[in-house]
Amino acid sequence: MQTRTVEFAVGLFVLAGLLALAMLALKVGNMPMFGSGQYYSVTASFGNVGSLKEKAPVMLAGVRIGQVGHIGLNQQTFEAVVRLDISKKYDNLPVDTSASILTQGLLGEQFVSLDPGGSQRYLKNGDKIRVTQSAIMLDKIISQLLYSKAGH
Repeated sequence: MQTRTVEFAVGLFVLAGLLALAMLALKVGNMPMFGSGQYYSVTASFGNVGSLKEKAPVMLAGVRIGQVGHIGLNQQTFEAVVRLDISKKYDNLPVDTSASILTQGLLGEQFVSLDPGGSQRYLKNGDKIRVTQSAIMLDKIISQLLYSKAGH
């Protein structure tokens, strides 16, 4: 009888460990957790997205409010078009909100930062963010600095 109790306890422990590993994998992979599928999508065009990836965070004042849903290329303007999936909890972003691609730390991953405007009208599903700032390419800045110093 005691053997069955020990085997049952070990089985529960292993099951709990597997569930914890699955949740960790979802969190590390930026996969949405249960019940967090309520999003609306807006797009923004950038001249350069750098190393921005799908599922990268969309942040507002340092708080994650969504994720990058898709990155594509506009064949007419040759700009990158980024779809931002924003939680419906934040459905009061003004239409004059601006988007910037920033980097966490010096060598961290890139994310989209939103800066709300002052309009009384709000972004809704399918709208486009008009004011954007592309990713800053550190290697380009360094090479321009070195080139300008070598010329003098």
